Amino acid sequence: MRAHLVTYGCQMNEYDTHAIRSELAGIGYSFVDSYKDADLVLVNTCAVRGKPVEKAQTLLGELRKEKHRRGNLTIGLIGCLAQLPEGQRMGKRFGVDIMLGPGAITEIVPAIQRGKFQSFEFINELRFYSPPAPADSVSAHLTIMRGCNHRCTYCVVPTTRGPEVSRPAEDIINEARALAGAGVVEATLLGQNVNSYGLAAGTGSRRARIPGYPSFAELLRMVGRVGIPRVRFVTSHPINFDDEIIEAIADTPAVCRYIHLPVQSGSDRVLKRMAREYTREFYLDRVRRIRELLPDAVLSTDVITGFPGETDEDFEETLSLYREVRYDMCYMFVYSEREGTPAASHFEDMRRDVKVRRLSRLADLSKEISLERNLRWIGRRVEVLIQDTSEEEGLVLGHTRGNHVAAVEANLEAGIHNVVVAHATPNRLYCVEDPKDAVIDSTP
Repeated sequence: MRAHLVTYGCQMNEYDTHAIRSELAGIGYSFVDSYKDADLVLVNTCAVRGKPVEKAQTLLGELRKEKHRRGNLTIGLIGCLAQLPEGQRMGKRFGVDIMLGPGAITEIVPAIQRGKFQSFEFINELRFYSPPAPADSVSAHLTIMRGCNHRCTYCVVPTTRGPEVSRPAEDIINEARALAGAGVVEATLLGQNVNSYGLAAGTGSRRARIPGYPSFAELLRMVGRVGIPRVRFVTSHPINFDDEIIEAIADTPAVCRYIHLPVQSGSDRVLKRMAREYTREFYLDRVRRIRELLPDAVLSTDVITGFPGETDEDFEETLSLYREVRYDMCYMFVYSEREGTPAASHFEDMRRDVKVRRLSRLADLSKEISLERNLRWIGRRVEVLIQDTSEEEGLVLGHTRGNHVAAVEANLEAGIHNVVVAHATPNRLYCVEDPKDAVIDSTP
């Protein structure tokens, strides 16, 4: 029995795929690099933006042809797209055998064992799981919660992954210890909004704690004591990013001083239409507090250009906020209308050329500021994690504690190394081997 797995989307999908591989290996599956050699193909999908949906649709079309050609192929559509009417229609259209929502991927083995299906079956039951530590890998993901209580008007996540559910801290720590024991040196804590871990139902900045659950800040400290040298987390919502979290990062050496804090827009009017729950000034206050307690922190963000109703003035406010914060890096997207979201139902989309033009202006600003921020690392020693020792143009690639891509002119084994930054571009730090590589420090 041979399986081929394809993953689109976020790190949570990657974590889910790792769990699925473990489940399939447990019933005797081996894994192949091409769907043309597989008996089972599983497509783990993302539905947040239109592009990954288009990729999934294209692949399903190819798989349908392959299935008609040889017959002995089982196709599974899993993840966020499978939770949506759009994905269910797609499943019927392309002859998908199995469909599982993101909360039910642990049902993959029973679904396969029930045999081929005349039509797809759809299951969505939220379950946490602890997959075995990844073999021969120095980094790993660790889910601490699922779902989202926020109702951003552009986002399908509350529909695809449901409301927030925090995983028991004991299970998280046990999995973290297993990762440490397996030699993992970097673990990334995952959740749609990790800052609201352990908080009761609702939204906003004043939610009560679930009895028996630590706060996210306390959880960071707990995981930071397990023995994994690097601990990261994604993704944060500004409304729940309180001082306690910043203080936990500051006083827990294992926690990397890299913070991804999505802003989406710098305009209060657009933020309100997005239902982001904070104002520009609230967000800037969080940034000021981060800079105060973590002066060397690396800060990244998400920005959407061309949200319905965004005026030229609104976009200029986004640019001015970007200049004020001076992000180290940015993940930027044009607004992508998603079926079933309030924005798609109630707002009129704008012309794509306007959205793309604004994205281009933001990209130019981002490159300018990223270069400025990266140049400050020249001559400094930084800690780099090498995961893949294969070379690209004679350079080994890794990433710093601040999540910079680092290209190192040295023959290094997988693991953590100290290097010195010799040159920088907006997207990379170019480094040389440090003669004191044996000494690992905690610079970002």
